[in-house]
Amino acid sequence: RLLREEVRDPRIGFVTMTGVRMSPDMKHARVFFSVLGGSAPRAAAGKALAHAAPFLRRALAREAGLRYTPELHFEEDSSLETGFRVDALLREISADQGSQDSGGGDEGGGEDPR
Repeated sequence: RLLREEVRDPRIGFVTMTGVRMSPDMKHARVFFSVLGGSAPRAAAGKALAHAAPFLRRALAREAGLRYTPELHFEEDSSLETGFRVDALLREISADQGSQDSGGGDEGGGEDPR
């Protein structure tokens, strides 16, 4: 909500928070984010989030009521891109196998169509 409604930096764009990992002492939070687009929008969003981190930390302190408000460290989450790449590779393999299976000829099956 804070990113969507209160941070007014156009570099953030359509950022999606994908996860948070807290340190054992709860004083540091690694916040993972993803951005659709090329490397330029991702880099711009990362810089904007790092710039907004102190503001976000203060807002979090007001709203969460934690004893310690964690220091926020933003890291790009590339798992979505990795998933898209794996999916594309699997589709390519499936298409290659499909074209080999329908390669013509009556190979080995010989069932009588009657």
